[in-house]
Amino acid sequence: MRRFLLATATTALVMSSPTMAQDSAESTAAAALDAAPVWDGHNDVPIQLRSRVGNVIDGFDFRDTLDTATAGRSAMHSDLVRLREGKVGAQWWSVYVSADLPEPEAVQATVEQIDVTKRLIARYPDDMQLALTADDVEEAMAAGRIASLLGMEGGHSIGSSLAVLRQMYDLGARYMTLTHGKTLSWADSATDAPKHDGLNAFGMDVVREMNRIGMLVDLSHVSEAAMMDALDVAQAPVIFSHSGARAVTGHLRNVPDNVLTRLPANGGIVMVVALPWFITEDLRQHAADRVAEEARLKALYPGLPDTVEAQLAKWDAENRAPVSTISDMADHIDHVRDVAGIDHIGIGGDYDGMPTGPVGMEDVTGYPALFVELAKRGYSQDDLEKISSRNMMRVMRAAEAYVASVASMTPIEYPAGEARDGEE
Repeated sequence: MRRFLLATATTALVMSSPTMAQDSAESTAAAALDAAPVWDGHNDVPIQLRSRVGNVIDGFDFRDTLDTATAGRSAMHSDLVRLREGKVGAQWWSVYVSADLPEPEAVQATVEQIDVTKRLIARYPDDMQLALTADDVEEAMAAGRIASLLGMEGGHSIGSSLAVLRQMYDLGARYMTLTHGKTLSWADSATDAPKHDGLNAFGMDVVREMNRIGMLVDLSHVSEAAMMDALDVAQAPVIFSHSGARAVTGHLRNVPDNVLTRLPANGGIVMVVALPWFITEDLRQHAADRVAEEARLKALYPGLPDTVEAQLAKWDAENRAPVSTISDMADHIDHVRDVAGIDHIGIGGDYDGMPTGPVGMEDVTGYPALFVELAKRGYSQDDLEKISSRNMMRVMRAAEAYVASVASMTPIEYPAGEARDGEE
């Protein structure tokens, strides 16, 4: 008995060592990502194609984009080699276009972005597969290909038209973020002056029609009031394709607790973002301080831009930006779990739509390190599989089930050309 107790104590001591704990966390994370690769909610490669090569991709090599750095511009965050290293099995590709475009131009540009993304997917049939349904995602992942889905980022992409919305769905778009950085004639943005206290009547019909056709409602970028209005109307789960928790970092792009508490009833998920200024409060505060300092210097030295630049450089040298870490991102995941539950978390990196990810997650190769951090915090393999892709799969299947349940429902119709401004 004495020998048994001694052996047991020795084993426990060894298992409790930092090395063994690290090995255990790494094996748990690896097993989870092997069973359920990451289904990422938001990647901006398509707008990189537009801005870097004008959507002319015949000479563009997506296997390796490390050589895409130019003067004043860093290399892209994503390519096929690094997506594999990052254990990405499914990707929502954002067909984003600028919200500054007039809506007719935005509609055309969105179609162009859908086109170039489909062409990119078709160029690599051994590595990528267009996915329009949950079954397509499962099929692609089972075949070892990256399931590739299309998401529109901003309602300006439909030109205030339900007809255009339906046609975008037919072209392959499977989610739409209701706004981007600007308030629309029917929906308030989180980062612009509100006009509707959320969604107006047409905005609520957009949500209803998206549910009817099976396009996921994405509430990243929208105001808190618009989030609440959408949840009031939605009959299928919503997503936040790339957002954090506002209680952890106070950026208005993040999700407040009163919205998180409603997610279980809706069935939706927050796909936690990696963008440093959204996940690290000290960094957000530093950025605000810098903006204030720049405004102060411009007021002190009007008409002397060189002096302003020199003084701002001095301020930068004396006020180094805080560092954003993997632990910061994990803190947001912890908070969403604590408020909404483990079934309502996903991952939405926002790579190629930001300067860099956190230290250790600078590009798409960093997801395994995040999952190791979560395993160290006590997340089980089952928990990690839900976060990586199973929660997103459940959401998509629920949206498809709702479509089947309302198959006899007719489209919502509006007279062609009718203005949407001011509708209540």
